[in-house]
Amino acid sequence: MTHPLLTPRRERWLLLTIAGIQFTHILDFMIMMPLGPQFTQLFGISDAQFGLLVSAYTLAAGVSGLAAATYVDRFDRKHLLLTLYVLFALATLACGLAPGYGFLMAARVAAGLFGGVLSALAQTIVADVIPFERRGRAMGIVMSSFSVSTVAGVPTGLFMAHHLGWQAPFIGIALLSGVLAAGAALTLPRLAHHLQAGHRPSVWRGIAQVLADANHQRAFAFSALLMFTGFTMLPYITIYMQANVGLRPDQIPYLYLAGGVATLFTARLIGRLSDRLGKQRLFRVLALAVIVPMLAITLLPPWPLWAVLIVSTALFICMSGRMIPGMAMVTGAAAPAQRGTFMALNSAVQSAAMGLASFVGGLIIGRDAGGLVTRYWICALVGAVASVLAVALVRRVRVHATAGVQRHPA
Repeated sequence: MTHPLLTPRRERWLLLTIAGIQFTHILDFMIMMPLGPQFTQLFGISDAQFGLLVSAYTLAAGVSGLAAATYVDRFDRKHLLLTLYVLFALATLACGLAPGYGFLMAARVAAGLFGGVLSALAQTIVADVIPFERRGRAMGIVMSSFSVSTVAGVPTGLFMAHHLGWQAPFIGIALLSGVLAAGAALTLPRLAHHLQAGHRPSVWRGIAQVLADANHQRAFAFSALLMFTGFTMLPYITIYMQANVGLRPDQIPYLYLAGGVATLFTARLIGRLSDRLGKQRLFRVLALAVIVPMLAITLLPPWPLWAVLIVSTALFICMSGRMIPGMAMVTGAAAPAQRGTFMALNSAVQSAAMGLASFVGGLIIGRDAGGLVTRYWICALVGAVASVLAVALVRRVRVHATAGVQRHPA
């Protein structure tokens, strides 16, 4: 049977497995940034070369999203996910075994190529399996992986790097990915319902159909605005906190620890509320609410750590919270037969929006003669405009409320 009924227990294990897969490839991206000083010293590279090393993953993910649109709806989603995940694990292992900068760059590009598609494919599976009326709760479980990466993954990875060498986090992620791949093979049902559609167009005609659909275009624009809202100012928080607010480098991790712990609890709550109150309604509330901490954190004067944590934690909660109903809407914007292609293209759109937003933010901020960051509040203002535009656009995104796999009532 192509689509077995899922018991509540198996559905829960499926969501936890997807969350685990998300956790590993998110951590693989996040762990690079705090390891910058070690890489610049070990490989004798400049800050600009390290920046290229970090961005290689996102750029490769965007390219892979475009490429995946040509094949993602042509295969059983379970088999495709497992194949890509194993390749991602091998690429991450290659990062941990890299003897030099060039080899590491190639390994990061490979990890981005496979890891970038994983996120889109994981969200596609959730949309295929979970009915729309319960998809907010499901997305809350899956997206809690971001919080776990911040709270547990990065500190653990840095501890391993400090005591065992910079290679240890990458080798650890690769080994954990192997364990989760085995779990995915057991918990994921066969997901080939989309292959049973009647006449299937050619690859390029299928992509053209996805791109030509007006509802898909609105969903792509909405998804881009989701990413653009945060990434005009998020990459520069650490710089501003140290230069203008006066936090010490050893105090910076507390921002991410507090924010991660808070979102770990609020993600599932927001997921349940989005199902109960309506995804559009809750998104509008959170997308407007996030503007307040965005502007506040870019205008902070020298404050004690406890006061800064209140503002930064509110930012984390609202910024991640709006993504739960927002992505539930995006995953439902395409019909099941086109969902894989749509989500692969959406992954490329999101990567491009993140890169563009970071670039715009870098052009806006500056430094005065005393070394203080200037015009940071404009970055937040640009992000706020994007958030308001997303609120206006979400009303026009139509969703398909059906799912391919049903849940057993018992």
